[in-house]
Amino acid sequence: MPPFTVLHVCMGNICRSPMAERLLTLAVRQRLSRRDADPGRADELLHSHSAGTGGWHAGEEMNPPAARQVASRGGSVSGFAARRLRSEHIDAADLVLTATADQQEYVVALRPDAASRTFVLGEFGRLLAALDPAGLPPAEATPDAVYARGVALVDAAHAARQGSTALPTDDLDDPWGRGDQCFTRVADEIEETVHPLAAVLLP
Repeated sequence: MPPFTVLHVCMGNICRSPMAERLLTLAVRQRLSRRDADPGRADELLHSHSAGTGGWHAGEEMNPPAARQVASRGGSVSGFAARRLRSEHIDAADLVLTATADQQEYVVALRPDAASRTFVLGEFGRLLAALDPAGLPPAEATPDAVYARGVALVDAAHAARQGSTALPTDDLDDPWGRGDQCFTRVADEIEETVHPLAAVLLP
């Protein structure tokens, strides 16, 4: 049950998935502010967290250029520690968003029953843009309403992708070891999905 839980997955859990984790939380806070609601209630409505398929960075802070992107956009980087993806993370997630198709396959191999709620981030963004939110449960800034709307949205996205697969362009480039310009582009691409997701959950 609530809050609606989104798990972000990349390889090391120090660049792409932590940016997605924190930028989605920020987007929900911004939606609450637009609704004249307390942005501090974001954690009651949505739990955004992340993990990596590799695990060799476990316990590390967010990669500095990734942290700069989150902070420069108004998000928080405090309290973050990288961790390796475990099956219980997947089991507890209502939506799993991976950085690449390879990581989507990793998640589904680990937990086949999560296939219907696991998407490449860019793939989910494309599907979201084509969905009609009018068919979703009513939108209210309450945990139960956001949870019901989120679960229905994931079901609708899964139905919409039947017979199709993620495109190579849906993958997020790995910016690790690259410059701030690359991190900026990847963060922009993350926002292209997490902002619409927050807007559907809290229109």
